[in-house]
Amino acid sequence: MNIQPVIPFNMTDNWNLITRTIFPVISQPEFYTGGQDREFGLGDTTFSAFFSPAKPAKFTWGVGPVVVLPTATDDTLGGDTWSAGVSVVGLMMPGKWVIGSLLSNVWDLSGDNDVNFFTWQYFINYNMNDGWYLTSEPIITANWNAESGNQWTVPFGGGVGKIFKIGKQNLNAQVQAFYNVEKPEHAPEWQLRLQFLYRLPVCHRSGLYK
Repeated sequence: MNIQPVIPFNMTDNWNLITRTIFPVISQPEFYTGGQDREFGLGDTTFSAFFSPAKPAKFTWGVGPVVVLPTATDDTLGGDTWSAGVSVVGLMMPGKWVIGSLLSNVWDLSGDNDVNFFTWQYFINYNMNDGWYLTSEPIITANWNAESGNQWTVPFGGGVGKIFKIGKQNLNAQVQAFYNVEKPEHAPEWQLRLQFLYRLPVCHRSGLYK
């Protein structure tokens, strides 16, 4: 389970800073019968900061640093090292479509080259009536340090979501399923993702940012 707050800040009239922090809560099953027991706890925390133009445009983009903090409560839930890199995001909204992509790569800061990890998440949404939408947001990853044939995880699929209100509060819920067309050995063949988004208004000096 990922707890993922996204917080925008208005820095100047021309630039915004958007932070995204991912706190993974993991239940890791044993890989082999009679081997290591199931572990439950917090994984490594990922912090990203995107500098993005504040003025609306047909194409919205952001770029900035990404840092992975070794916050895992057990060695099986994360790596015992700091890593960092760069992250880039871009999107456009033609008509009822939302189309974009987010890419990042992080490297080990210790110099031991234990971490060299690539992430690519493209997202395609088609908005329908009454807040419903179709979506595909797979997370494609590559561990460049793994052996050949075990580097890539490439899911393919999608799902459906709905934006709705409870009282005056905006909410967003979705479900997606993916088949891993490419995966490392022992990785799962299928993924099921349930997502719930709670949207809060954020005040800044130029007004209300939702």
